[in-house]
Amino acid sequence: MASTVLVTGVSRYLGGRLARELAEVGGVRRVIGVDAATPSMDLGAAEFVRTDIRNPVVARIMSQAAVDTVVHTSVATSPSGGARASQMEINVLGTMQLLAACQATPSVRRIVVKSTGAVYGSSPRDPALFSEEMNLRSAPGAGYVKDALEVEGYVRGVTRRRPDIDTCVLRMAHIVGPHLESALTDYFRRPVIPIPFGYDARLQLLHEDDAVTALLVAAMSPESGVYNIAGDGILTLTQAAAIIRRVPLPVMSNRGRIFGRAVQRARWAEVSGEQFDFLLWGRGLDTSRMRTVLAVQPKYTTRTALEDFAAQVPNPVLGLGSTAGSVAGSLSAAAAGSLPAVLAGAVFSAVARPVAGRAGGTAKSVLGRLPHGKKGG
Repeated sequence: MASTVLVTGVSRYLGGRLARELAEVGGVRRVIGVDAATPSMDLGAAEFVRTDIRNPVVARIMSQAAVDTVVHTSVATSPSGGARASQMEINVLGTMQLLAACQATPSVRRIVVKSTGAVYGSSPRDPALFSEEMNLRSAPGAGYVKDALEVEGYVRGVTRRRPDIDTCVLRMAHIVGPHLESALTDYFRRPVIPIPFGYDARLQLLHEDDAVTALLVAAMSPESGVYNIAGDGILTLTQAAAIIRRVPLPVMSNRGRIFGRAVQRARWAEVSGEQFDFLLWGRGLDTSRMRTVLAVQPKYTTRTALEDFAAQVPNPVLGLGSTAGSVAGSLSAAAAGSLPAVLAGAVFSAVARPVAGRAGGTAKSVLGRLPHGKKGG
């Protein structure tokens, strides 16, 4: 059982919450959080050391504190809005040096790494659910998925060189929650969400609370190996848009070029190659081992996780106005410079008219109530 734990990435929400909750677990004597940035949340009884994981000081901390468990949460598992080179250095070089420090510290007996289900990829040839035994996708040329694949390779290397160290890799589904910022939550926060025309991706999500719980259980568990972590159930992208009450905007995909330009010019979200594939095909994870071996039981399903997100995040659609004209005007403004006029007209037909019906009936029903001989102004 973990006694002295080092947690990386504590300036982020998941890492900070994990460090705070680990410090409250009975039997855990000490929790040390490290990050290059100062945490914005209270870490409770956990200690904080401001340092980059690429700094040799991390190895000294492990040795002096006799750290026995390391939980690595600072691997970025979604597209970064910052420089790609910086993200790669933290993900790949930072993990290499952290694992080297673990290997050189005799007291370390367990390593938990937060990874991503994106390592399976997204394509029309995918199985209904990916299990942990299935082959991973071939490494892409660049991007955070390539980083995650390399990180998992480094973890396997540690187990070969230090068989006495138990390793646990958590391949998490896309995480949603009111406190998290990622490419997907950024996408869901927008009043109008573009959807590739002719596609309806399968979504399996993980609530932020369940992600913290999975990391906590993995840190304290004796089990090793790779585990898919996700909530029960699958939603389609259009079902998700309805649940969070956002306006779906069909956009021609053209292998991502038109779609990506439309999304980025309108500043709706950042769409990388993997993210675009995910919005085309989605992904499903088999979580049998998560439940039976790791004994993690998510509190939220995919649907309830999204419903909780929608309940706590302000809905910008409610500010668009209650008439068809105001909705059409807002959509036209959002689409200006990025979408053909024909798409704006299609959106008006598909969205504005139903909204007008809810606001007070369609034009036809209004005309039907006018006195005979009067057709309106």
